[in-house]
Amino acid sequence: MKTIKCDDFRVDSSIKLSDLPTALNIDTSEKKKSKALEKTREKLSKLQDKMYAHNRYGVLICLQGMDTAGKDSLIREVFKEFNSRGVVVHSFKTPNSSELEHDYLWRHYMALPEKGKFSVFNRTQYENVLVTRVHPEYILNENLPGIESVADIPADFWQKRYEQINNFEKHIVQNGTIVLKFFLHLSKEEQRQRLLRRLDKEEHNWKFSPGDLKERARWDEYQQYYEEAINNTSKKHAPWYVVPADNKETCRYIVAKTILDELEKYTDIKEPELDPEIKKHIVSYRDALQKE
Repeated sequence: MKTIKCDDFRVDSSIKLSDLPTALNIDTSEKKKSKALEKTREKLSKLQDKMYAHNRYGVLICLQGMDTAGKDSLIREVFKEFNSRGVVVHSFKTPNSSELEHDYLWRHYMALPEKGKFSVFNRTQYENVLVTRVHPEYILNENLPGIESVADIPADFWQKRYEQINNFEKHIVQNGTIVLKFFLHLSKEEQRQRLLRRLDKEEHNWKFSPGDLKERARWDEYQQYYEEAINNTSKKHAPWYVVPADNKETCRYIVAKTILDELEKYTDIKEPELDPEIKKHIVSYRDALQKE
């Protein structure tokens, strides 16, 4: 099996999505990939326990991708060994009336991880520079000063939003949140096949919406705006990783391995030392319990 290096997927310079692979052959069977993922998520689970005891860092995992890219199943498979108290998943849908009474980043601030825990954003703050680019009329729901129609959206509006998101991420990183962002890079043909499976398999029919086809028709626009967003917001403190997503097992393993490799760089994450006074009397405490 090929060695997976997170550096191969991290965006360190300007990228063009059409030049990046949506499939990757790592020279192994599906069974071996599943086993590799199992070992990796066990290590992640133990590391999360240590991080919980250390109580200094929170971890924010951001997942973006076109419909059917496999975000839900990836979350299920990568984090299934975690203590349920150690990870919280947030699926950001269309902002509700309460959320629209605040700025667009408010609901994301409210969902940030506590120290020692993971938050997984299934769709993220980047929806505000992706879906709204394809459908700029959604901006009108935010009731922003000076914007009464799409024509009122200034030319530098989106660039300012990139700057705001960069500042948001820089702020939370400086205050102890580790940020890792993953774009699940799916081919248009693979999406077509997955949508057909939703229609062909009765148990998956509920996942299909006619709206999926309307958004698919705007595939090129989405790719353009994903590319622009990634290029403007992949920073050393909050990097993007573009992960081939046509094969779900490979994609899950790459994401899990990348998270583990990146977190293991934080060599200060250690379980706290036992209080010297307690350690001094540990034998007597054990004896007392054994004599009960």
